[in-house]
Amino acid sequence: MTHRERWIKVFHFEPVDHVPDEEFGYWDDTLRRWHNEGLPEFVSDNGKADRWFGFAPRRGIPSHHGIIPGFEHQVLEEDERHRIIRGGDGVTCMINKNGSSTIPKYIRFPIETRADWDDFKKRLDPNDPQRYWDDAFWAKFREDIKKADGPIQIGCGSLFGWIRNWMGMENAAIACMDDPKWIEEMMEHITQLILATIERGSREVQADFGSFWEDMCYKGGPLISPKMFREWMTPRYKRITDFLKSRGVDLFVVDCDGNISQLVEHWLDGGVNIMFPLEIRGGTDPHAMREKYGRRVLLLGGVDKTQLMGDKAMIRKEIERLKPLVEQGGFIPHVDHRVPPDVSYENYIYYLKCKRDTFGIPEPELSVES
Repeated sequence: MTHRERWIKVFHFEPVDHVPDEEFGYWDDTLRRWHNEGLPEFVSDNGKADRWFGFAPRRGIPSHHGIIPGFEHQVLEEDERHRIIRGGDGVTCMINKNGSSTIPKYIRFPIETRADWDDFKKRLDPNDPQRYWDDAFWAKFREDIKKADGPIQIGCGSLFGWIRNWMGMENAAIACMDDPKWIEEMMEHITQLILATIERGSREVQADFGSFWEDMCYKGGPLISPKMFREWMTPRYKRITDFLKSRGVDLFVVDCDGNISQLVEHWLDGGVNIMFPLEIRGGTDPHAMREKYGRRVLLLGGVDKTQLMGDKAMIRKEIERLKPLVEQGGFIPHVDHRVPPDVSYENYIYYLKCKRDTFGIPEPELSVES
């Protein structure tokens, strides 16, 4: 059974030889710590780590729905410890110069007024030819993708997460209350952009799933009300998922941290059926989700990363906690966000061994690529 067949079958509750062996990734600080604990120095990013640990691969169909042109990257100020920059997304922020994985201090955002949006959306033009590839590219890509062993995804963008990034949470929250039609206008523009940019890719190559990104929840729940989500986002999700369903795609992942419990129903009604990464300490409970929604909901992630900071008994207990969900199907377990530097390399290796032994996943050979 190939990785691709296994991944698709799990999410259709069909028998498999074992669940796919996947993980979410690592903070840079984590890999730097592990270099002092046995991880080879050449394993310096998430892609190399995936190959080193032997995780199941994925492939993606290109779709360019980002900012064109990007803003010029500029260093605006600098001292011994910090650098103030304006990034390619137009956001001005302060970052640490030592390379530590901390959230930047945000200073200014490219969209703070309707006039800013009128200018910014020129960079989101669905008709910009730079978003699209020619016939020769697609002919070559179709041949290359035939070698894909893992599931094939097509990116479907973000309806609120991008707006929050471009406006800042405070500005976005005020706009939701004071000018909701503006928020809807932005979401509608994004929806039309996504539909335009996924059209050819989904026609040229059979995708296995679509992937959305939102990150619009924290431990207390969503950053906008479920009512707003239902009115503004669910119908637009459905337009995108219905379009891809007409192209043979029936699996859709949403990446959202925090407590997503109040939004699951509305994602499901919009056609999004795989919840990821199921952040346990963020308030998301995959057991409760499956009990409430049954086979309507599919699950990806759900291993509490904080349990990997403890002893081996805690790690074993965490894996045992998820066994019933794995046995039900429709669930691929992995750490519920990027592994933090609080987790030792020894503990992480033990976690992988415990997960693989428990779920019958063959132990892969470690990659020797440098």
